[in-house]
Order: sequence, then structure tokens, then C-alpha cells
Amino acid sequence: MQRSDGMNYAPKGKPVPVVEKGEFVFAAIGLDHGHIYGMCNGLTEAGATLKYVYDPDPAKVRQFCDTYPGVIPATKEQILSAPEVKLVAGAAVTSERCALGLEVMRCGKDYFTDKAPLTTLEQLEQAKVAVRETGRKYMCYFSERLHVESAVFAGQLIKQGAIGRVLQVIGMGPHRLNAPSRPDWFFKKEKYGGILCDIGSHQIEQYLYFADVKSARVVRSQIANYNHPDYPELDDFGDAVLVGDNGTTCYFRVDWFTPDGLSTWGDGRTFILGTEGTIELRKYLNVATENTSDHVFLTNKTGEYHFPVYGKVGFPFFGELILDCINRTENAMTQEHVFLAAELGVRAQLQAEKLA
Repeated sequence: MQRSDGMNYAPKGKPVPVVEKGEFVFAAIGLDHGHIYGMCNGLTEAGATLKYVYDPDPAKVRQFCDTYPGVIPATKEQILSAPEVKLVAGAAVTSERCALGLEVMRCGKDYFTDKAPLTTLEQLEQAKVAVRETGRKYMCYFSERLHVESAVFAGQLIKQGAIGRVLQVIGMGPHRLNAPSRPDWFFKKEKYGGILCDIGSHQIEQYLYFADVKSARVVRSQIANYNHPDYPELDDFGDAVLVGDNGTTCYFRVDWFTPDGLSTWGDGRTFILGTEGTIELRKYLNVATENTSDHVFLTNKTGEYHFPVYGKVGFPFFGELILDCINRTENAMTQEHVFLAAELGVRAQLQAEKLA
């Protein structure tokens, strides 16, 4: 697994199949972001069968087929017309993800896209209409919760009442830019949507989940390009304050300033305040202490606890998603949750004050 570059960070877990081989077939369309590998890893480990792949770039297809032997290169039309394909996973250019999703859903298949799931409010409305008209799913790979065992474990602790009622979530999502490895579209705001829409969507989604928020508003948001004049459309810093319908609050910061000396692509952390305790997540390392990921620190009325959970929790979202697609349920994630996280990311970006 690539630890130094977040764009190619693709976690692998233990196989926990929820279906028999060949029972749930999916395909990949759009290989513009390396997260497609994490998405496919999660689905195949949960028992899904990856049958087809399409991307207009033959080199990307070759690399993908080398990673997943037996996958069949196909055209987009062949995939969308294949009756056995139940789900399409895609990591297209961010601004093109919604259009692909509309096409997928109107061909009778569920859609699973990388974050951010869309970049404009107009796309959001189009996606909502398509979901209503087709009855298909428009799901999103919020990997910083769904594919991080410490975040999964934190959710379990909260549901068990370990810290009482959640009051506030603070999220920090620093990333390593590694600009030479990034494609041109990554530096065009119309394409990537801006930092709060893009990587900010991770932090927003975690807040909605951990604090059980059903609606929220952006109180304040800010963006800046502090140190990358060669990329004038890049936001290298962003932060925001949100308030939920249940009175909870969120502050998050995202940036592209991970120092070269850090052993991973970002020291991602989450702080969760409850009425009866606190949880801290040190997701990707315990800096200068242990070069291992997924550390959970809990304090509550019974004491202080450190849970190193790497390799112990797993990634239940993917199996739940497969079963949701089969049974038309919403146990992995509700459609409202996906669309609310997307909307708040876009609104935070739209109303952000530019600091520099």
C-alpha cells in the first residue's frame, strides 16, 4: 500500500465475503484518481466480482488489469449494457463524476464514485432527480472514514455510548501535494472543485456521521493559496465551521502542507467531544512514536484508554453496500447522507473568503 502519496493510497483488508463468487458483479469506469484501487479492493474483499474496466487511457487500463488479473477491458457502452453488472465504480475527474453517475443510473445500475461526488449545486439537483426517477443508488467513497479502521472503531464506540452524546467534531486533513505526480486537471478549480469541496468532503462526512447530523449549515469558510504561486487555481489551505440541526458543531482544516519528513502522506486526526468523554483518532501514524496507523485514544468516566486497532476492525461498509444494492436497503449509508455531505462541501467552497 502506498503510504507516501494519498492519491494512490489503497488500503487492503482481510477478505470478508458477503456473497458467493459471481453473485454480485461490478465494473470500473474512470481511472483518473488512484482511489479507484481502494474502492475495488474493498468491494472484492467483500465478495464482489470485478469483471470489466473502461478508461480512454490504455496505459491506465493496462495498469489496472495488472493489478486485477482477469478483468476484461471493455467499452463504456459494453459495460453499461451488460445485464450482469449491478454496480459501476468510478474515479473520474471530479467535475465529471456526476455526469457519469447519471449515465450509469439511467442504464439501471447503481453508482459508486470517489469523493467528492460532485462539484456544483446544479449537479447535485441532477443527481437527486436521477435517483428519484431511476431508483438507483449514488454512493460515495469517503475513504477517510470508510477505509480507516480507527474511524470505524470510533463509530462503534460512539454507538455504544462510550462518550455520551457527541457535541463537537474537529477534523484535520493535511495532505502531501507531490505536485509533479498530479495530473493537470488537479490544478484547475472547475475540474477539482476547490479544496473544501474536494478533500473537505471527508471531514464534513465524518462530522455528519459521528454527530448524527441530518441537516447542517456552513457558518464560515475560508480558502487560501499561501505557497503555490505556480498553481494559481490551487487552494492549498481551507477551513470551515459548521452547525448541525441537533446543535452540534464542527471545525475542520484541510491543507497541502504535509512536510517531506513525515513518513506518510498526512497526519490525519479527528477529535470528538461528548457529554461524557472524548475520542482522538490518529489515523495514519502516531507521529514520532509508533510508525503504525489506526490509534484510538478514549477518555471517559471509567478511565484513559489507547486502542491500536490496525488489522483488528475491518471495513464493514463494502459488504453492507453490496447487500444494500441487492436488497435495496440503506445500511451502509443513506442517500440523504451522501447528498448532504456533497452539498455542504460545495456551499463551503462557494461562500469561502479568500485569505491570500
